[in-house]
Amino acid sequence: MKITLFTFNPFAENTYLLEGDNKECIIVDPGMVNGKEEQELFDHIEQKGLTPIRLVNTHCHIDHVLGFHAVYKKYGLEPEFTKEEQMVFEACPRVAEMYGISYLHYTGKTKVLDPKIRLELGKEELEIRFVPGHAPGHIVMVDHTAGNVIAGDTLFNGSVGRTDLPGAVHDLLMKKIKSELYTLPGNFKVWPGHGPETTIEKEKKTNPFVRA
Repeated sequence: MKITLFTFNPFAENTYLLEGDNKECIIVDPGMVNGKEEQELFDHIEQKGLTPIRLVNTHCHIDHVLGFHAVYKKYGLEPEFTKEEQMVFEACPRVAEMYGISYLHYTGKTKVLDPKIRLELGKEELEIRFVPGHAPGHIVMVDHTAGNVIAGDTLFNGSVGRTDLPGAVHDLLMKKIKSELYTLPGNFKVWPGHGPETTIEKEKKTNPFVRA
């Protein structure tokens, strides 16, 4: 599975494209805030000859959902996220107004993502792990074959997700990082929702917020 990273919007949010061996791909956390950023993602998909099959979100904070409408308009993909994130998503227009962000809210159908399922992409699978704390329905996706973790805003390079937001619970996030992320092999690469990638081993040893 190939991972391509794009950094979008004023929050420097990481949007990911997961590419399978069959030229199908999954769009994760589309944060495009304008036409230029939308075109950057779409041009890459077209140049690589990829077929997007799912739009999956780790969680629904405003910086991770800005591209919902554009992706649906381009590919007809309905956003998928856990049921606990519905209220977070519905609050996005108010949050965008608070931050002064131009935002066209997606009003179409959404799909409930069940954390118990595995996402298939070509010959590989992504395990979903439920890691609330930063957001009430946050999930991470684990590619055990290549050793990759799409972590959203749970674990960062030298940091963790904010817990001063509505629906966030600090102690729960710390507990879930230990039980759902730090139990993975140390060489697994962590692809966070903001900033550079890291590894499970590095964060277990050096993260100032949550040690193993």
